[in-house]
Amino acid sequence: MQPFDTVIRNACVVTAADIFNCDIGIRSGRIAALATDLPAGLTEIDAAGRHVTPGGIDSHVHLDQPTGDASVMADDFYSGTVSAACGGTTTVIPFACQQKGQSLQAAVDDYHRRAGSKPVIDYAFHLIVTDPTPDVLHRELPALIEDGYTSFKIYMTYDALKMGDREILETLSVARREGAMVMLHAENSDCIAWLTERLLAAGHGAPRYHASSRPMLIEREATHRAIALAELVDVPILIVHVSGREAVEQIRWAQSKGLKVFAETCPQYLFLTADSLGCDDSFEGAKCICSPPPRDPANQQVIWDGLENGSFELFSSDHAPFRYEGRDGKKANGDSPTFDEVANGIPGVETRMALLWSEGVRTGRITPQSFVALTSTNAAKMYGLYPRKGSIAIGADADLVIWNEGQRVELTNQMLHHNVDYTPYEGMQLTAWPAMTLSRGDVVWDGEPRGVAGRGTFLPCARPVPAQTRRRQNELPL
Repeated sequence: MQPFDTVIRNACVVTAADIFNCDIGIRSGRIAALATDLPAGLTEIDAAGRHVTPGGIDSHVHLDQPTGDASVMADDFYSGTVSAACGGTTTVIPFACQQKGQSLQAAVDDYHRRAGSKPVIDYAFHLIVTDPTPDVLHRELPALIEDGYTSFKIYMTYDALKMGDREILETLSVARREGAMVMLHAENSDCIAWLTERLLAAGHGAPRYHASSRPMLIEREATHRAIALAELVDVPILIVHVSGREAVEQIRWAQSKGLKVFAETCPQYLFLTADSLGCDDSFEGAKCICSPPPRDPANQQVIWDGLENGSFELFSSDHAPFRYEGRDGKKANGDSPTFDEVANGIPGVETRMALLWSEGVRTGRITPQSFVALTSTNAAKMYGLYPRKGSIAIGADADLVIWNEGQRVELTNQMLHHNVDYTPYEGMQLTAWPAMTLSRGDVVWDGEPRGVAGRGTFLPCARPVPAQTRRRQNELPL
């Protein structure tokens, strides 16, 4: 029999369902055996009883995405995927964003050009639909879903991205018919604009007022409306980057009624608060501007509870890599921009996994199995990559993370590999960090980045939702 390329010995394997001890045999980039006392491999790695989890799938990242203003994302497909690999993530799913007035296919073609031969780990694309013209809805979007772009995002805010309710309904109808998964950014755009105008008129333009312009009720109302629209069309939806109690209550209500409503949250809602945006009028708080904004400690606990009780399917970074210094990041619109002019988003692709393992698993807030589900398995299933990705099983890609635990690690931006000049989690004391990351059997992190540009493979995604090809009696003609 052909020898194993690599054998990982003495692994404490964690999946979304189980924990068990075994060796892992890898051949041709895939898991070929899970057993004890495997024959020798060409390469031997001793896990020494440490936890080994599936490589992370960060299903909400922004890399080299056009912004529409003077800001530029600091991470391209090379630096972003290197950073991901160093943090235990082996698959990323960024967004091919349609510009209004542009075709959706043009956005996909441009994004493939931007990726080029840069990625060091595997990747897929979500779409962002901003301009649902008849041609987009009836020709381009169905064709792209057929070609493996089976998930797309809709915005309910931002002038350059948002859709009205009628446009959302038309787009949801396509998703239902074609079997795609729809992600929604749920905030009420008109309420934000109204509050922003009044805050600026009163001279309140500092970063800390970003939170005042987006109170929880704005997220609650849009979440409620998104659920109602999805219920009308009878299509599954995912509410992304949920920040606190009021949106969670809407989601839990929908789930209790059997509606197909899923939810995602992010590290910023566990580890940052509104105070992170500043307690005075200094610009430093711009480092933590993201939308929805971080809330307060009580809402942090609501999010932790949601990770434990099943309210959330996904834990993603929403990595939005804008530099703090310089004229193409947070200050792209001037040296002292008001909060509404600051490039919106924070970095996190490298820190996501370690933050949750350290502060979730090691503190007993969540189980190791829940960690795997939230950071890998559920994303693989939701976006049509399972069982190739998101599992430790025979035939799956050998995407694996071996964890170091117990030694205190002070999180600093200097230790990270993104192209951003800060981390919002600077100075946090963690007790876990990836010792080694393998992508399809290749070591891409072992204390040093090992990934080579161009080794990452684009992954067309299967349809995660059964397509609705015929109507039942008395069903709405969708």
